[in-house]
Parts: sequence; C-alpha cells; structure tokens
Amino acid sequence: MILTQLPAAFQEAKPIIETIEAAGFEAYFVGGCVRDTILGKPLHDVDIATSAFPAEVKQLFKRTVDTGIEHGTVMILDHGNGYETTTFRTESGYQDFRRPDQVTFVRSLKEDLKRRDFTINALAMTAKGEVIDLFDGLADLKRGVLRAVGVAEERFHEDALRMMRAVRFASQLDFAIEPQTQQAITDNAALLTKIAVERTRVEWEKLLMGQHPDAGLKSLLTTGLYQYMPMMAAQKPMLQQLLALPDWHLSTIESVWTLLSWQMQLRDASAIRHLLKTWKTSNELISHVTAAVNALNALERSGRLTSEENFYTGLDALTTANQVATILGFGQDQAQLAQSYASLPIHDKHELAVNGGDLLKAKLVTPGPMMGSILATCLQAVITGKVENQQDALLDFARMVADSKNH
Repeated sequence: MILTQLPAAFQEAKPIIETIEAAGFEAYFVGGCVRDTILGKPLHDVDIATSAFPAEVKQLFKRTVDTGIEHGTVMILDHGNGYETTTFRTESGYQDFRRPDQVTFVRSLKEDLKRRDFTINALAMTAKGEVIDLFDGLADLKRGVLRAVGVAEERFHEDALRMMRAVRFASQLDFAIEPQTQQAITDNAALLTKIAVERTRVEWEKLLMGQHPDAGLKSLLTTGLYQYMPMMAAQKPMLQQLLALPDWHLSTIESVWTLLSWQMQLRDASAIRHLLKTWKTSNELISHVTAAVNALNALERSGRLTSEENFYTGLDALTTANQVATILGFGQDQAQLAQSYASLPIHDKHELAVNGGDLLKAKLVTPGPMMGSILATCLQAVITGKVENQQDALLDFARMVADSKNH
C-alpha cells in the first residue's frame, strides 16, 4: 500500500527521515501515526524509528534531547517541532511484567516491529508513503480486528498494560479482540496488578472516552480484567449497568469519574475522595467530581439547581454534571443552565463587596470565628438575592446578623 495524500504532520517530519537516510541509515514513520492515517483519524504525534544508533542520530542533528536514550529514544529539535526518534531494538527479561531488563539496539526493522503490541500498531511507512506490513496489520485494520503480534501471552508478559490497551483500542476503534488474543488476556489478567495505578488509569479513562465504550466494556467483562483494577473487583453489576445505558459518549476525564462515582452509589465527599485517591488522581479532580456529584443529586431530586447550588457547583462542574445527567436521562438544557449560572450576582466569593477588614473597620466584630460566620451568611444572602452586593447594604445586613448572634 502507498499513501499518496500524507497529512501535513508527515510532510513537516520528512526532512528528519531524509537526513537520516542520506547518512546511509534506514528511517520510517511507525506505530499509531501510520494506523490512524490509514483509518482517516487525526494524528496526535509522529514517531520515527531508525537503524541509526542514538549516538549516530545525535551526530546528524544540531539540536537533540536525550528523552529516553537508555531505550534508544532521542528528541530531534532541528526542524521547528520535536520528533521522537527511536533506534530499532529488541528487548528481553521482563521480570516485573512492565519493563525490559535488557534493551539491545539492532539494525533490523523486522526485529523492532515484532516486539510491538498489536499488528495494527506494527506498521511502518517510508517518507514517500509506502506502508511496510510484516505482520498482516493491514488485513486486521480492514477487518476491524485487534491481534497481538506473534504469541499474545509473550506480548502481555513483556508489558501487562498491553491488556488494558487492547480493551481501550476496542473502545476507541470499535474493533473486536481476536479470540487467541482475548484468551491470553483472560489467562493473564491478574498481571495487571503489577502495573502502576497511574498507567492503568490513563487506559481506563481513554476507554470510557472512546467512541464505542460498550465495545471496550464488553471486553473488560469477558476477560475478567476489571477484577484486577482498583476498587473494581466487586463492580461487575455497575459495569453491566454502564453497558445497558443508551448510546453515550464522555468527553472529559471529569465526566468519566463523575459517572463512575454516581454509578457506584458514591454520594458523599469522603467516599468519592477514597475512590479517586485509590486511583491516584489530583486533588483538583476530586474537588470537581465532588461538586458535580452534588449537582447530580439536585438535578435528579428536583430537575433544577437553586442559585446557591449553582454558585457552589461552578460552571465547569455544572457542565460535567449535566453531561452525565443527560446520559442518565435527567439532563437539562445546557444553554439554560449556563444562563442561570451567568445570571448569578457574583461567581466567586472574592467578588463579595465586603471582607473581614471592612467588618473590623465598622467595629461589627473582632477577629475570630464570628467574622467567618458573618461573611458566610453575607455571601449566601447575596447568592440567593436577599441582599445586593453593595458594601453599604452588606454592612447593614452584617450588623443585623452580628446583633442576632450576640443575643
């Protein structure tokens, strides 16, 4: 196969390959960028593999960075963009099921491609667009099949994360996992516990954000892989419920974890925090998901959010909540929700027209818990429209609140 219309990303990277070839070495575009071009999907990055060893690559270009030189990867910066260029290599001795004990640089493209995970990712392409297919990856692309290169069990013992990559690709591409490959995942699913939670999480998020999450979820259930994911061993009913939802798509990581929290019946902040901490997510994500789940509660209960709930949810978490609510069947008109949020008197507590200093200056309070309590009451009054966000009006209101607290 020869691809005649190459995306701009390949055209921009061609000088890299031509420079390497001019020095007497081989160089090819490899992996996902070739696969996605054949499938007509947008490219995320362009990877180059070469017979030149790292030191030889570095001699050919003025600006390089050793991004992973022990594994043969050098970032070339000579042509405006950064291009990761990796020497053909073989690997051996995967005692931890995720990293090779030994990497050996080789001059053979075939030796390099045979260690890759799936046939559809073991494709190479010349700078002129000629696709090199040594493992029938093109046929598998055409049939919509995910097949391990060579012996599936060997590929999964090299890196157990490849099992999660298989179910993730099933979701993203709507491909079926070939029976022998699927059986090897079933037989070796427990090896997923050897993989860092962060790596598994990335694949899990991508699966749920795929165009066909049902395909990935079916494979996850069929192989039993879910049993070796953090806090998922007892969640088969929840995963089956996700499968039963009408056609759905999640567009953000925040919506992924909001939907999972909701489906797992996690309604309070501590339970949500426990789930997300176990999966080693950020504190920022935990706050976002907690706010979104609170909004989901209100949407399910009454079909609307009060001004106060709108304020404390925030527009980003509100959007997440509504996306998930729509999937679950009780979403609202997004433009209406956004307008409701926009119409709030203020959108941040720092916009409140009085602060602690103003209360002290007016001699309404002394420093201490009372000050925070009065400010919180003022904020709530502004959000709910009881008091205008003007300093004089708020000081009068604060004086009334202080008097009531003192008696």
